Amino acid sequence: MADAAGPPADLLPPKFQAWFDGRGWSPRAHQLDMVAKGRAGRDALLIAPTGGGKTLAGFLPSLIEIAERPPANTPRGLHTLYISPLKALAVDVERNLNAPILEMGLPIVAESRTGDTGVARRQRQRVKPPDILLTTPEQLALLCAWEGARAYFEDLRCVILDEIHTLHASKRGDLLALDLARLQQLAPNMRRVGLSATVDDPEVIKAWMARHGERAADRQGTASVDLVRGPPGAEPVVDLLLSEGRVPWAGHTAQHAMAEVYETIKRARIALVFVNTRFQAEFAFQELWRLNEDALPIALHHGSLAAEQRRKVEAAMARGELRAVVCTSTLDLGIDWGDVDLVIQLASPKGASRMVQRIGRANHRLDEPSRALFVPANRFEMLECQAAREAIAENRLDGDPPRIGALDVLAQHVMGCACSEPFDMLALYEEVRSAGPYRDLSWEDFEAVVDFVSTGGYALKTYDRFRRIVRLPDGRWRVRDQNVAQRHRLNVGAIVSPAMLAVRMAMRGNRGGRKIGEVEEGMLEMLDPGDTFVFAGQVWELVAVTNLDVLVRPANHKDPKMPSWGGSKFALSTYLAKRVRQLMFDETHWAVLPGDVREWLEMQKDRSLIVREDEMLLETFPRGKRNFMVVYPFEGRLAHTTLAMLLTRRLERLGVGPLGFVCNDYAMAIWALKPMDGLDFDELFAEDMLGDDLEAWLQESFMMKRAFKGCAIIAGLIERRFPGEQQKTGRQITFSTDLIYDVLRKHEPDHLLLRCARADAATGLIDVARLGDMLARIRGRIRHAALDRLSPFSVPILLEIGKERSPGDAAEMILAEAEAELIAEAIA
Repeated sequence: MADAAGPPADLLPPKFQAWFDGRGWSPRAHQLDMVAKGRAGRDALLIAPTGGGKTLAGFLPSLIEIAERPPANTPRGLHTLYISPLKALAVDVERNLNAPILEMGLPIVAESRTGDTGVARRQRQRVKPPDILLTTPEQLALLCAWEGARAYFEDLRCVILDEIHTLHASKRGDLLALDLARLQQLAPNMRRVGLSATVDDPEVIKAWMARHGERAADRQGTASVDLVRGPPGAEPVVDLLLSEGRVPWAGHTAQHAMAEVYETIKRARIALVFVNTRFQAEFAFQELWRLNEDALPIALHHGSLAAEQRRKVEAAMARGELRAVVCTSTLDLGIDWGDVDLVIQLASPKGASRMVQRIGRANHRLDEPSRALFVPANRFEMLECQAAREAIAENRLDGDPPRIGALDVLAQHVMGCACSEPFDMLALYEEVRSAGPYRDLSWEDFEAVVDFVSTGGYALKTYDRFRRIVRLPDGRWRVRDQNVAQRHRLNVGAIVSPAMLAVRMAMRGNRGGRKIGEVEEGMLEMLDPGDTFVFAGQVWELVAVTNLDVLVRPANHKDPKMPSWGGSKFALSTYLAKRVRQLMFDETHWAVLPGDVREWLEMQKDRSLIVREDEMLLETFPRGKRNFMVVYPFEGRLAHTTLAMLLTRRLERLGVGPLGFVCNDYAMAIWALKPMDGLDFDELFAEDMLGDDLEAWLQESFMMKRAFKGCAIIAGLIERRFPGEQQKTGRQITFSTDLIYDVLRKHEPDHLLLRCARADAATGLIDVARLGDMLARIRGRIRHAALDRLSPFSVPILLEIGKERSPGDAAEMILAEAEAELIAEAIA
């Protein structure tokens, strides 16, 4: 970092200083610091708030260097590569970057290249690259797999990684890290620049973007990356909306507050209304239009909309033609709409870092506070919103832990390298280990990956279609032929969209009959044949999942084992969950909460228990003909669902007769035929459930097949697209991967992709690591409250049981009656 005096102001050439002066600006210290890092050839991570000129700071060294290069006898290849996690952001930054280039008259060409870029423009960019190319990780993977990649990138001097915090902790980040290692090998003088406004632990990001290994010489580890911090900026103003001074006991749409939300939008210049799921986005948009007596221009933006429709909304926002946009995470990142002055978060935020990112969309001015409004949908969400509000005020963010690079991603990268040029195994191994996520990769795992790409593995090597790379007489490896290379380039990327399965009435012989609807296949992975669930307002029994369809039969006389598919797309962050537990236990802290929420906490303390932050509350009580166990881990819906599945297996062995369960981000409820208050709860929640119980469940569930399919697609074993053909449907891919999965389980149970699938299931699908941490935390710290009736805390989770039982307009009325009945019972 720069010393206390800051970098010298004369770092800027006269033309650049004049441009700043002409706008009435002074270059900020962190912008000058980045120029100094650029001149010294240093890798740098810049952390600066939205509105602080962060993107300009990343580009300034490149603009100066390109503008100052001699006019003749110099390479005119690609100088700077900018990587954005979003196509829309790359296009937006291209527009913003070309403004100073034109105003200063710089001899610089800056262009974007995304999946939406026309074929002619992309072909021209390959023949005559611009000075600065703005693109996405997927387009970079394509360029690296091109046979002309070495010549194309040999003059590259800088890579800028924008919103780096969203890229590093995912398979997409693994692929990008590998491509950075490839670029470094093609252009040894290339330097790396990371940009972010929300980083909790800079060392994790630095380790991901740094150059590792012997070839990095004095640049080993995180020391190779300099940290530059911008000024903190004005503190955001975050308020909580209390609809008519009350907070509902339950609910997840914030419907009770939509009239106040609409009035808030009317008073704002432009508002972004964030929600966490596409369902919530559609619901909120419809509610606002129903209230929109003033005919305000309000739009909708989420990932299921057509790209053309999303671009229209973005363009209308840029022109200032809209008063509000209801959106999901598609607008989380730095698209610069300077007139946005309010961010509204409907329902819970789930993480402090995400909310800082979203709040940054309001008011792109460093010296003026951004305004945000939290609208909690229920009382637990009120606790979460207050905890997030305090975390933001303290600038305490929840970051992602370091991750180990995935082997299916590595297989895709190895294939891409072979498409570009023949590779030597040892040289490529050293190159791969220079990438942060793969710095500890063993030679044995690397050999297994290359063997997989060349043969498909032991059980598949007799199938010619899986021979994708071949060994040359000199020992190097290359792509088998140009047809295989073309198919690889059509399928690059590490984002796998969920497949949709048709729900059909089961006919004789397990044939599919009338179609009832479609569900994401992930919805079925928690159920076994014979289990019941709610869909389209009815209770169904799962008969079978064929290669093509979900076969069901009506089960209206039964309780649904899993009553609701609803819930948050995002998991409640571990950090925010801990703060919620702290807030609940600290009675002196309750003073910041609304009166009805304080009263609710006091009733819970009187009628049941409120436990310490390191303890877990477990309640048992009878209700009707059922016996309930309600547990409050506060570890997110994903971990709770896994825990509930494992607990029901144990309860079945104990003869309790569990009938079903339901989960949300804060709690889970299991109901059974027999009372559960006499059980040994320490034994029931013992950590060994993550051993044989978990393994047995995974082998029986559809989850492993789903995880395997994702790994097979990323690794290139199964292709989604073929030259001149339409994309494969989810059903076709499921059919293909199910066959291969069964063959490998039988003949090669330690196959590379089965290992990848187990790792994915343990992290992304069932959150085993978080569940393991929670079981360790509560060992010997379970507080049991044996009650004669339900508690105030249990009302929201019990209402989840009936949330989707009633179709049509009667649903809200029936649920309102159920809520009133449960509340009366809890407070009687």
